[in-house]
Amino acid sequence: MRRMIVVTGGAGFIGSNIVSRLCAEDRWDVVVCDRLEDANLGKWRNIAKSPIADFWLPEELFAQLERHADRISAVVHMGAISSTTEPDADLILTTNFSLSRDIWDWCALNDKRMIYASSAATYGDGEAGFEDADDLASITKLQPLNAYGYSKKLFDQYAVREASRDHAPRQWAGLKFFNVYGPNEGHKGGMKSVIAQIWPKVAAGETVSLFRSHHPDYADGGQLRDFVFVEDVVDIIDWLLRTPGISGIFNAGSGQARSFLDLANATFAAAGREPAVTYIDMPEAIRDRYQYFTEARMDRVRGLGFGGQSTPLEEGVRRYVQSFLSQADPYR
Repeated sequence: MRRMIVVTGGAGFIGSNIVSRLCAEDRWDVVVCDRLEDANLGKWRNIAKSPIADFWLPEELFAQLERHADRISAVVHMGAISSTTEPDADLILTTNFSLSRDIWDWCALNDKRMIYASSAATYGDGEAGFEDADDLASITKLQPLNAYGYSKKLFDQYAVREASRDHAPRQWAGLKFFNVYGPNEGHKGGMKSVIAQIWPKVAAGETVSLFRSHHPDYADGGQLRDFVFVEDVVDIIDWLLRTPGISGIFNAGSGQARSFLDLANATFAAAGREPAVTYIDMPEAIRDRYQYFTEARMDRVRGLGFGGQSTPLEEGVRRYVQSFLSQADPYR
């Protein structure tokens, strides 16, 4: 009987890239659980090239998990509200914590594996560092800057606590995604990567705008983030699925902070154009919740045997621009 992997949020950005990889490897039947919403936004195109075995709506999830329990090997849980500016904290907690908790409990009770999306937003302003220590005390001391980051921290706490009580999936792994970019993010609106947001102006030969810095230690455009190509984080998930004995919470980044100006310059270079950048004020609503620096420490996952290489920023941007954004069909 062919085994099955369920990818929640599988039509979203990171999820659809996971689905594409798993379908190409043809080791499992791959099921997507998601909503496709407005057809004109094109989210359905994210999975249109992948020969998925089935598609489930979120409200069907647990009934379908029970129906196919004998076949399911793992749930890769990417479904979440990922907007850092979503104002409805109850909705964020219900979606990002409660659903994750219930999937965890189902996997634990049914001896299945679970890989889930945490976030670098759990680190807040970075004052406590970016070490992916997954003991309860280390996670608890983190201070996220928004409700999204809090929801991810809350589930990380739940996972570690329940694992310490021997109530855990056969394998469990949370991945703290940093600033991921790459194909299949066109449906995300204002939450798209900066590359995708500035691309139309770069392609048209126009000037692009970046946020001014409102921090004395950072120049305009000099705010630093860990930008990571989506294929690199999919590599980690693929490795975890091939290494069932490894559990824990791990960073998923490049390990090198780069500036937004570097990112913009790389986008212009990929298009064969000279950079043209101006600066605008950061909205006041996010100034006191803004991360000026993130950089993943990747020592733990590499120490456990992950040998994947981080794609250099300029190379990742070049591949994204030239193979996807600039094409008539920008979908993977």
